[in-house]
Amino acid sequence: MEITSPIARLADDPSLAAILLDVDGTLAPIVERPQDAAVPPATRTVLRELAARYPLVACVSGRVEEDARRVVGIDELVYVGEHGMGLDPRAGDWNGALEQLLAEADWEPERKRYSAAFHYRTADDEGAAVETLRGIAHRAVELGLRARWGRKVLEVLPPVVANKGTAVQALLTERELHRALYAGDDSTDLEAFRGLDGLEVAVRVAVVSEEGPSELGDAADVVVGSTDALVELLRLL
Repeated sequence: MEITSPIARLADDPSLAAILLDVDGTLAPIVERPQDAAVPPATRTVLRELAARYPLVACVSGRVEEDARRVVGIDELVYVGEHGMGLDPRAGDWNGALEQLLAEADWEPERKRYSAAFHYRTADDEGAAVETLRGIAHRAVELGLRARWGRKVLEVLPPVVANKGTAVQALLTERELHRALYAGDDSTDLEAFRGLDGLEVAVRVAVVSEEGPSELGDAADVVVGSTDALVELLRLL
């Protein structure tokens, strides 16, 4: 794989840069049940090597932080969960509306601290599942919540200005870093890509798939076709 100029600049002086990574579909291969996801041992080895060289290696995930840490399996990384939701103190103000939605919905979601994820990857009838979830999404909006679609999932979140982009900016500002790579595979990672705007060196990596949004590849500086291919790219750092 050819080393592009921005990646070479990151690798030339790691002390000035951050490596920021999504988890599911980026580090951990997509599986039918989210609770079964795991980062492969070879990937963990590369992440440990990166953590020893770079001042910040972080996972920015839709999972809660504790679960992202479990899936990745490396304590020395920084973890930001629920798309950075926990960085906004107003996120918890919407738990009542979320609980009302869940009480009304005929669906068992993945309940998180500030949000909920309605997965339909294992649905027997995907079309019927999506139609049901459209109704849930409509009701979420009526309650003042946000509804967002991803890879075989509907996420319902509080209407706060917190996303992977604001999380990325907060991490970099706190550590005064002006160079970074971010890798992701889904629509929420577009926000993280935008969070790199204005940096001295910014590398946006898309892990593309048939399920992922085409916009992600269009917005990326580097495109790879699998989690394994991403690991090979990370080895260059």
